[in-house]
Amino acid sequence: MTHQEPPTHTQQGKRRLIFPHPMATAGTGEPDRELQLLGELDADTVMMMGDNPALPAMPAAPTLLDFFRLRFRGITYHHLLHSAFLAREAGQSETVIIACLLHDIANGGLVRVDHGYWGAQMIAPYVSAEVAWAVEQHQALRFFPDDTVGYAYPEAYLRFFGPDYVPPPYIRQAHAAARAHRWYMTARMITVYDVYSFGTDAPVGPEAFEDLVGRHFRQPAEGLGFDGSPVAHMWRSMIWPNNFL
Repeated sequence: MTHQEPPTHTQQGKRRLIFPHPMATAGTGEPDRELQLLGELDADTVMMMGDNPALPAMPAAPTLLDFFRLRFRGITYHHLLHSAFLAREAGQSETVIIACLLHDIANGGLVRVDHGYWGAQMIAPYVSAEVAWAVEQHQALRFFPDDTVGYAYPEAYLRFFGPDYVPPPYIRQAHAAARAHRWYMTARMITVYDVYSFGTDAPVGPEAFEDLVGRHFRQPAEGLGFDGSPVAHMWRSMIWPNNFL
């Protein structure tokens, strides 16, 4: 699917430079290249804005499933579909299934740190309050077992974070508050089906959830990123992730 109109930003015939976002390189030891790149600018060299031809072109009014197909990266794409598939196969409610389908979308194309909070904000205008809350709270709940539903601390976390890792106070506080909430089990079910097997073969494609998304995700007619919502900028950042400013 391609743009119905020419790209919003055109820099035809120019050499286009990409400056990595500061949070992507902070603490890594990678040098700050901003001054270097600014020094390379001339009549034929500019900082990238708009469509990057290295990425699939998004349609003019992108839908949620367009982001699945064209922006979400491999592991997250397969992981979300696998999670929603497992919840559906287990006979969970559509509320739980859509929450599973959306719980890690920030990981897919935006930012990983505190991804539950970012993801909840991204979807809040378009889903029920329960789904957005559940996506936010899975951020904390995943660190804490719940024997009543057979959820154990993920073995993968022992590798990811080390056996002595202790979640910070804000995560522990969020967990305690979520346990007392009426929607606790919705968020907890996300963790149950948040299986940490990151293969490259999803059991189904995004189209398997098209009807579910139609019932539980309020798709704006203007397209995600262009509806003037308080979170439109987050979706635009995934459309044009290499914009300099």
